[in-house]
Amino acid sequence: MRIATELTEGFRISWNAIGANKVRSVLTTLGIVVGIVTVTVMGAAITGLNRYFKESFSLMGADVIYVERFAWFNNEEEWQSSRNRRKITLHQARLLERHVSDSAKAVAPVCFSRISLRYNRKSAGNVFVLGTTEKFEETAGITVAQGRYMTGPEVNGSRPVCVIGHDIASRLFEHESPIGKKITLGEASFEVIGVNEKRGKFMGMFSMDEEIHLPITQFISTISSRADVRIDVKVTDLSKLEDAKEELRGAMRKVRSLKPDARDDFAINQQDMFVRNFNKLGGTIAAIGLFITGLSLFVGGIGIMNIMFVSVTERTKEIGIRKAIGARRRTILVQFLIEAIVICLIGGAVGLGIAWPITMALGKVLPATMSLPLVAVALGVSMFTGVISGFMPAYRASKMNPVDALRAE
Repeated sequence: MRIATELTEGFRISWNAIGANKVRSVLTTLGIVVGIVTVTVMGAAITGLNRYFKESFSLMGADVIYVERFAWFNNEEEWQSSRNRRKITLHQARLLERHVSDSAKAVAPVCFSRISLRYNRKSAGNVFVLGTTEKFEETAGITVAQGRYMTGPEVNGSRPVCVIGHDIASRLFEHESPIGKKITLGEASFEVIGVNEKRGKFMGMFSMDEEIHLPITQFISTISSRADVRIDVKVTDLSKLEDAKEELRGAMRKVRSLKPDARDDFAINQQDMFVRNFNKLGGTIAAIGLFITGLSLFVGGIGIMNIMFVSVTERTKEIGIRKAIGARRRTILVQFLIEAIVICLIGGAVGLGIAWPITMALGKVLPATMSLPLVAVALGVSMFTGVISGFMPAYRASKMNPVDALRAE
C-alpha cells in the first residue's frame, strides 16, 4: 500500500516539475525522439520486409531444387568462370528425370523469354512467356482457376496451346471467357486452355500473374530454339533434401558427361539461398539502425542525466524538507526516477507520433508495418533509457543529508 502511495505521489510531483519547466523538458527529449523514430521506422521496415519475403519464398516451395547453368548468388570471379558453361538442354532434362525418378515427385524443364502479345485489337509488348511441361503444375504449386493445365500428350505432341496468368486474362478478356480463344505470341497463334489462380508478385518485382505457359516443345520450335533450360525438381521427402541434392548432383554430372576430376558445370539452387542472403541484408540494415538508435539514445540519455542533476540541485531545499518530515531515501529515489522515466516516455510517444506517418509513407514503397509489439518495444526502450539516465541523479538526491539540504541557498 505504501509503495503504491509513493508511486502515485512521485508521479504527481514529477509531472508538476516537468510542467514547470516545459521548454527544458521538450529540449531534453529531442535525443529520445530521434532514437525512437529510428528504431520504430527501422523495426517497421524489417518486420514488413520479413513478412513480404516469406510470402515470396513460399511461392518457390521449400521442397523444390532448381538446376541451372548459373548459381543465383555469385561473386564476380565465379560469374566470369561460369559464363562459358554449356547450356542445359531439354534432352538432358529428360535424361535427368529418368535418373532421379525415385527421389523426385516431379521434374519440370523450364525456359523463358519475353515476346509481344496480341488478341484482336489489344496488344502488349515484353510479355513473359514460360515453356515447360505438365509437371510444372506440381513443382510450382499452380492452381488453375478456369479450364485446365496442359497435358503430357500436348507437350509431347507440341500442341499450340497455352495457360495464361490471372492479370493477362483480366486485361485481354474483360467481358468474355478466355477458354478456347486464340492469342498471338510473336507470329504464332495459341489456343488458351486455362487461366491460373492469382499468385501475386515474387519479391515485389516480378508478377507471376502476367505469365503465359506453353508446352516446352512448342516454345523451342516457335519462340526460341536455343533456349537455356532450367530444371525444377520437387523432392519426395523434405527431411532428406540434402541427400536428394547430392543424388541430383551425381545424376546431373552423369547426364552432362563430366569426368570425375572435372568441376560441376551447372548450379543447384534452392530457396534457402535467398533466405540466407536476405538475412545477411536484414542483419546489416539492423546493425546500422541499431547504431544510429544507440547513438541517439546515448546522447538523449546524457542530456536527461544532466538535466536531472540540475533539477536535483535546484530542488535541494525541497528534498531537505521532505526528508525532514519523514520521507525515506527510497521515496526520493523513486520520485526522481519517475521524473526521468516520464520525460523519456513523453519523448517516446512523440517519436511514435512522428514515426507513424513516416511508416505509412514508407509503406507505399516498401512493405513497412507498425505493429503493437513494435510500439511496446519502443516504449520499453524509452522507459529503460529513463531508468538508466535517471538513476545516478535520483541516487544522489536520495543520499542527501536533510540538514545540509535545508542550509542550501
